[in-house]
Amino acid sequence: MRTATLGGSTVRVTQLALGCAGLGNLYHPVTDEAALATVEAAWDAGIRTFDTAPHYGLGLSERRLGAALRGRPRDTYTVSTKVGRLLAPNPEGGLGDDLAHGFAVPATHRRVWDFSADGVLRSLEASLERLGLDRVDIVLLHDPDDHAEQALREAYPALERLRAEGVVGAIGVGMNQSALPARFLRETDIDVVLLAGRYTLLDQDGLADVLPEAAARGRSVIIGGVFNSGLLTDPRPGATYDYAPAPRPVLDRALRLLTVAERHGVPLRAAALRFPSGHPAVASVLTGARTPEEVRDTVEQLRRPIPDTVWEELRAEELLAPGTPVPVARPSKEPS
Repeated sequence: MRTATLGGSTVRVTQLALGCAGLGNLYHPVTDEAALATVEAAWDAGIRTFDTAPHYGLGLSERRLGAALRGRPRDTYTVSTKVGRLLAPNPEGGLGDDLAHGFAVPATHRRVWDFSADGVLRSLEASLERLGLDRVDIVLLHDPDDHAEQALREAYPALERLRAEGVVGAIGVGMNQSALPARFLRETDIDVVLLAGRYTLLDQDGLADVLPEAAARGRSVIIGGVFNSGLLTDPRPGATYDYAPAPRPVLDRALRLLTVAERHGVPLRAAALRFPSGHPAVASVLTGARTPEEVRDTVEQLRRPIPDTVWEELRAEELLAPGTPVPVARPSKEPS
């Protein structure tokens, strides 16, 4: 599997990365055995980049990912985690579950927003303990939407110091919007933006700010949420978009995308997976999985050839704006 280097760092990521929110029981429980098998399937497919966070299952994702990677040579894989939410013991003693935040785990802890320098250090220390690692490769500021100024003034300088000291290899920000990450690119020296849901076949907001900023500054973007919460895997009434039922105009657009893809014999999810890699700033595509079968299907779709005519028709149907970069079809065989 191809790899790329993030920004000005030496950290390398595979073209497909495994998002590990599912290992934290996102929406539904996953057994320890299934979580382990999912990471093993990713490894067998050549994936060597794994993204997690304390938020995912109140630390469960980090613990399971660390267990699954234990015993593998540390220099052979890249781990990304996040800071901004500290986990504090729940004063109610863990009664109830965490489904209000999307995770089917006991509510043993509560999340405390903290983008202070001390909060960054405490969060990273706790993550390393849960992962069972002595270092992580990438640390991202996680969803600082409502904490922008503190994240810029306090959390970012703390990450910059950790990078300068060699404690982490690359730093950045991970968000579901494009405006604030673009500001980070302009005002700081981050290596990477993890942009979720804002550069997809349905939503190209990132093309207005994050992607050109990253390209101009020699920084990298990892694209998450390429299926827009599942809508691009199976567009139908009731499908979700941005974690809620898709509005009718968005669903109609997804159905038009599906029609074009099917006309060329291409699964829509394959086109959705490949689309972001057409932009030169995109280093990797991050997708979640909770079973080995999901991992194998994702890898199969990523490797499926997408004819140039698919992108041409999407432009003709005004489903992609003129000038939107698209992947170039690989030749079917090497020229003689």
